[in-house]
Amino acid sequence: MFSRRTLGGLALGAVLSVGLAATVSAQGPTFFRIGTGGTAGTYYPVGGMISNIVSNPPNLIVTAQASNGSVANVNSVVSGQLESGFSQADVAAWAYTGTGLFEGKPKAEDLRLIANLYPESIHFVASKASGIKSIGELKGKRVALDEPGSGTLVDAKIILKAYGLSEADIKPEYIKPNQAADKMRDGSLDAFVFVGGYPTSAIAELAATGAGVILLPIDGAQADAIRKEYPFFASDDIPADTYKNVPAVKTLAVGAQWVTSAKIAEATVYEITKALFSDKARAALDAGHAKGKVIKKDTAIAGAGIPIHPGAAKYYKEIGLIK
Repeated sequence: MFSRRTLGGLALGAVLSVGLAATVSAQGPTFFRIGTGGTAGTYYPVGGMISNIVSNPPNLIVTAQASNGSVANVNSVVSGQLESGFSQADVAAWAYTGTGLFEGKPKAEDLRLIANLYPESIHFVASKASGIKSIGELKGKRVALDEPGSGTLVDAKIILKAYGLSEADIKPEYIKPNQAADKMRDGSLDAFVFVGGYPTSAIAELAATGAGVILLPIDGAQADAIRKEYPFFASDDIPADTYKNVPAVKTLAVGAQWVTSAKIAEATVYEITKALFSDKARAALDAGHAKGKVIKKDTAIAGAGIPIHPGAAKYYKEIGLIK
């Protein structure tokens, strides 16, 4: 279920070794792929950063691949097409339990958690020219909801419903944020939805143009109702000037999680988890991306809606996170 961006064969070379113990076997190095998301989102650069941190060439080669996002990543992990991937916490939990988006489908019983990474903020982005000030005003407007197979599309539908809207009430388009930003720039789109860590390049570049953007709030009774029905959502704030000339806005967030399969060797996942939270990795995380700063040991199992992989659990027990 790794699909937030069409799996492009973009593999980011792992260069930075952080003292990972050797896992090489007689057959040669272990290759471990991370399904991320589209190149204009947050999963992709974070995946590249993490792959560099946890790789230990020539013994363990970790690479990040562009994909369609959460749903596609989870599917790819379950099918064995990828060793791991990033997923929204809600998507992973639905897949594991066969509920929500995965109602009527086989449960992804082999899905396992490596680590909870960072909050993914829900961005409802509107052009200033559209005059849209609230989600309720999206009725009849041209709105991009992301591609089928993305967690963003799932969350967009939930939030629209809370405001009394459905896909039939808007003019939906199913394209990625970078494409949506291009269309907004040329005036052929009014709004789009992005779920991910801020700041993201697609929105930052758009906000820096003369036309500008606004972020629509998700708060009040609607936000309360969403959190009551879907506990994996948390209240969130996007600070002022995260994007140029855009004021602070209240929104919701879900956890971005790194998931794998129960079929992956315990030793491999243990070494990867240990490397991700090593002292040497701390500096690389802090310098590598804005969201790297919030990837921390103490929140590594927060919001876990699926079992923790035994390899990751072994490390978390060693550091006292799991008793």
